[in-house]
This record gives sequence, C-alpha cells and structure tokens, in this order.
Amino acid sequence: MAEIFPLDLVESLAMEVDTFKNTSNDLERNCWLTVHRFQHGVLPSEYDIREIPEDLYLQLLAHCKAIQGNA
Repeated sequence: MAEIFPLDLVESLAMEVDTFKNTSNDLERNCWLTVHRFQHGVLPSEYDIREIPEDLYLQLLAHCKAIQGNA
C-alpha cells in the first residue's frame, strides 16, 4: 500500500521543484532531484544510486502536474 505524505510537505517540495526550472524543464527529473535532496540532504552526484521514497516522488509528481494542469 502506498504511503501518503502530508500535503504541507508535498506543497513545500513542489516549491523547491520550481527552483530547477532554470536548468531543466523536465518535471520528472526535477521532482526526483527534489526528493533526493529531501531524503539525503544533498543533490545526487553523477553516479549516485541511493534510493528515494518512490511514494513521495510519485505524490510530488502528481501534485506538480495538477498545479500545471497536466494531470
């Protein structure tokens, strides 16, 4: 069963996703980077294979798509 994260956390992370728009418009990548930084405290390095909470990533991606009207 998928874990549901608090809306205030998802909204806060969604604001961080926007900070990556200057470097990339790839929403999936930007959500992944944001969740990675939230989970591990740093952005991933080139060969970083640490896992992220997939449920949080998917919830954040869905939230960002809904905000943009792409859901």
